[in-house]
Amino acid sequence: MVWLFSGLGYFWPFWPWLGLAVALMLHALVRSSGPSVREKALAERVGTLSRSRRGVLEVHAAELQRLERDLHDGAQARLVALGMNLGMAEDLLDADPIAARKLLADARGTAVAALSDLRDLVRGIQPPVLADRGLEGAIRALVLTLPVAIDLALDLPPARLPAPVESAAYFAISEAVTNMVKHSNATSGWVTGGYTAGTLSIVVGDNGQGGADPALGTGLSGIERRLAAFDGTLSVCSPQGGPTVVRVEVPCEPSSPKT
Repeated sequence: MVWLFSGLGYFWPFWPWLGLAVALMLHALVRSSGPSVREKALAERVGTLSRSRRGVLEVHAAELQRLERDLHDGAQARLVALGMNLGMAEDLLDADPIAARKLLADARGTAVAALSDLRDLVRGIQPPVLADRGLEGAIRALVLTLPVAIDLALDLPPARLPAPVESAAYFAISEAVTNMVKHSNATSGWVTGGYTAGTLSIVVGDNGQGGADPALGTGLSGIERRLAAFDGTLSVCSPQGGPTVVRVEVPCEPSSPKT
């Protein structure tokens, strides 16, 4: 044993260089073994954000197209008709007051219809009830209008969630219950959920026939892209025969007290 340590003493001047060589070899080995777990997670995160950004842009473009179409086919067309009726009534006011009065009555009806179209359009952007009552109050108001009995059990924080998150969650719930009424043949349903550990989680379910598939329609797939902008998710479990369960989860923090 003594001779072993005495032999190693001859290599003492070279030990720093030996250590450097070993360190370089280890570094090369680590690099050759591929990206680290952290690098892989970062790359996956970047990919997720890129897909989310594309999805948000697609949703935004589709929403603008819908607004343009609704304005063109609804309120704009009615306002054009309103202007024509008022012009004709003005021309007939002296020559044929009865016909002018009829045109004015038609113009009033057209104005009321145009106002209704504009109100519906605004509700599609941001429902007034959501701004007034917050997410929980808006969902309560929504389920009261449905022909299907809905059990509601929500436990949301006393502070308001960020407005964009509330809007995205509301439209997700609205799409889910609308699909329930239109397609499930359900006789009852439920909306449950709350806010825990920084995540808003809401579940919509029904006792209908099942078979719901987000890939078969644009409604739920559009909602998925909208939620992805906030790192949110939408999952659907709907076997044939039911039940259908739609889960919405969005990470967020409360922003301000409810008013």
